[in-house]
Amino acid sequence: MHLLIHRSELRDLYDKVAASERISETDALRLFESKDLNAVGTIADLARSRRSDTGNRASYIINRYINYSNYCILSCQFCSFARKKRDADGFELTLDQILDKAREALKIGVTELHIVGGLHPSLPFSYYVQMMSSLRALDPRLQLKCFTAIEILHLAWLARKPVEEVLRELKAAGLDSLTGGGAEIFRPQIRSTIARGKESAEEYLGVHRAWHRMGGRSTCTMLFGHVETAADRVDHLRQLRALQDETRGFVGFVPLPYHPENNQIPVEHAPTGYDTLRTIAVSRIYLDNFEHITAYWVGMGLKLAQVALNYGADDLHGTVLEEHIFHMAGAATPQLQTEAEMVKAIREAGRTPVQRNTFYEPVKVWEDAPAQGAEARTGSGPSAMLEGNLATA
Repeated sequence: MHLLIHRSELRDLYDKVAASERISETDALRLFESKDLNAVGTIADLARSRRSDTGNRASYIINRYINYSNYCILSCQFCSFARKKRDADGFELTLDQILDKAREALKIGVTELHIVGGLHPSLPFSYYVQMMSSLRALDPRLQLKCFTAIEILHLAWLARKPVEEVLRELKAAGLDSLTGGGAEIFRPQIRSTIARGKESAEEYLGVHRAWHRMGGRSTCTMLFGHVETAADRVDHLRQLRALQDETRGFVGFVPLPYHPENNQIPVEHAPTGYDTLRTIAVSRIYLDNFEHITAYWVGMGLKLAQVALNYGADDLHGTVLEEHIFHMAGAATPQLQTEAEMVKAIREAGRTPVQRNTFYEPVKVWEDAPAQGAEARTGSGPSAMLEGNLATA
């Protein structure tokens, strides 16, 4: 046993994880309230290392973000991205503009397009279906991870169709995965404070449940560090774990640190590095039915995300290329990271770098001890279908 844990008040929780026992909500709250960050991190690293498909690996994806519009009928208090039609800095992309961005992305080896936007007041449902089918026709190997749960609910309202039918039509047109955005914090009191008028926790989970039941996969998120308490975070994680027990449809969890600039929530400071590492660690320990925890470098910076690889995270997210939502909220991180920078950060953290696809399946595994001119080992089968279109580090 690690000496740090042997002397810690959290030793019983270490023993639970070592014995593959599930921790309770009370246990998770203890972890959030503990001042012993290193002990919490040690338990999280144990939980990470015991994952059958993780081991000593840490992953990244070569992707591009496309925001098709920032016009939105909602006015969520925490949001710095949404605009009204009257605003000078509002935008919407034509399908041709989206296809141009996709073509640019393909040229540099992007394997995934991550597409979300505001709840546009007038774009027809056909725009979204045609977006999927046009991108699918552009390159059938390109994985399309698109739309948040609230966007799906908006499209169902727009098309006057049940959510399940909307999802089936989008899937038939080319949608591969739902994004996890929009979860925020599930507790109703907090949700009404930061995102009044947005979908409820039940509606968010219902969209993902419907998608999972038709064989779809998705990610999920939690926005932390604003007006919520540790107990609110644990409640949020509890509901995600329960749905994962039911459907096994989530491929990864992405904790998102809140950025307080340019919005209406009176929070003076963004979450500290301490709180961010603690939240990632507790998430890894509690979400025992999730294979992957992502340290979202866009929200926390690549250096802290790199440290998070020793606090339970096993993924750094993607190269991104173009990101608006966090940067309009005040994020000072770069708009992109190169593959070489991602590989370097993972290696420095003592992990084996792995390029993954949308479903966290390995596409390319880098040698543990790189030599000058060393080649990457490439996987086989469906997960390696993009081998010929990869950028090299």
